[in-house]
Amino acid sequence: MLNISEIRRLCQDKTLRWTNHALMRLIQRGISTNDIVCAIQDGEMIEQYPTDYPYPSCLILGLTINNKPIHVVCGAGVNELWLITAYYPNPDEWLHDFKIRKESRP
Repeated sequence: MLNISEIRRLCQDKTLRWTNHALMRLIQRGISTNDIVCAIQDGEMIEQYPTDYPYPSCLILGLTINNKPIHVVCGAGVNELWLITAYYPNPDEWLHDFKIRKESRP
């Protein structure tokens, strides 16, 4: 299982890795790399995906540098932290605190 302290350490140690796909999505969504770092450093892990490949990953709820809620998905490898994606949570899909998914309704 991942822990937020280790993820923060990896981020702080400048081991955060960005794929071209992830960077393209950030540009499309108006999210800066500083927003990602800010969210990871002060955020809260709200979901874990231990069986993700190639590394276990998690969902972090944090705030951008402008205090806007953001979700960051990252995976932790050996001494590296990989950004998978980041997005602004949709209020139609999440409860008011953006920590719990709303139940799917038919």
